[in-house]
Amino acid sequence: MRRRVIATEIQAALLDWPAVVLVGPRQCGKTTLARTLSSAYFDLEQNEDRVRLDADWPDVVGGRRRAILDEAQSWPDLFPRLRGAIDHDRKRNGRFLLTGSVSPALRRGVSESLAGRLKVIELSPFLACELTASEQKRHWLCGGFPDGGVLNLRRFPEWQTNYLSLLVQRDLPNWGLAGRPRETDRLLRMLALSHGQIWNASRIGQSLGISYHTVNDHVEFLEDAFLLRRIEPFHGNLTKRLVKSPKLYLRDSGLLHALLGVESEKALWSQPWVGASWEGYVIESIVAHLAALGRGHEAHYLRTSDGHEIDLILDVQGERWAIEVKLTTSPSPAEVARLEETAKLVDATRVALVCRKHIGGQAKGVLVTDLEHLLEAI
Repeated sequence: MRRRVIATEIQAALLDWPAVVLVGPRQCGKTTLARTLSSAYFDLEQNEDRVRLDADWPDVVGGRRRAILDEAQSWPDLFPRLRGAIDHDRKRNGRFLLTGSVSPALRRGVSESLAGRLKVIELSPFLACELTASEQKRHWLCGGFPDGGVLNLRRFPEWQTNYLSLLVQRDLPNWGLAGRPRETDRLLRMLALSHGQIWNASRIGQSLGISYHTVNDHVEFLEDAFLLRRIEPFHGNLTKRLVKSPKLYLRDSGLLHALLGVESEKALWSQPWVGASWEGYVIESIVAHLAALGRGHEAHYLRTSDGHEIDLILDVQGERWAIEVKLTTSPSPAEVARLEETAKLVDATRVALVCRKHIGGQAKGVLVTDLEHLLEAI
């Protein structure tokens, strides 16, 4: 099995908590990772495994093996039983590892029955550092889903198309999304076209013939399903007028490219939105990498009314990074100088311009580098 960066965080949590729930999008590798941690496995989407767990419950609770309870949201009756088992022996940690795709049933079960009894950890699709050199070269195009092409390019983008279809037709409605599948499909395609732009729910709602309140409700649901990343605007004590709406990004670049009809790297480079795609890929890579390491952080962006902009303002471990993303191998001195000047507005302690090639320090301490070296520096 591939090494997953987050495995260390999971193992540490199992030492400190009676239960850990591993959440993430469908088919990102949750089950594969969980099954490396115990052989006592129950797939709660399968009725026969529910029956087996029910029959073996005294042995599961009283035994020494950790129980892997896969897709826990499929059986809401499980959560009260877990609460009773945990409370009967609160000092015994690492007993249960749950996996699930976030849904109302899972959120309700965790908040109502298991609050204070478990830790929630999010698994993303593959990070670049978890891949071989050849796989890393297609990571941006294909995204990080194990079966989606990053491990086998021939599956892209057919796998992504089928994945999205199944989500829209089955999973999202089953999890409680109120919109009709055709409406959800149109919304996803419009979100792909709006990738990395300032969010405007009213414009999307007018195109779909629904209210902006409904659009925002659907977007929030898609965030909970790990399809979207919201980056809020920076609200510091600045004298300049700031843009106050968030930016939205499709979290997986492979899903983004499939929604926009891109089938190859050559086709990707010819798109007018290729820069926005690269920006979203870099931002998601940074944020997901920090989350996998268990490092707390806050992410924002800056845009002022007079044109000053920073793609990512990252507060992590007492430092504030001002990070600009450019799809180039040789940013101009003017771009570096402008970033340096804008970073002063947010009192950044570290400044970086991420491009396709590692260059090193330029212009009074601005780090001009590629994604790999930036992740090492943060």
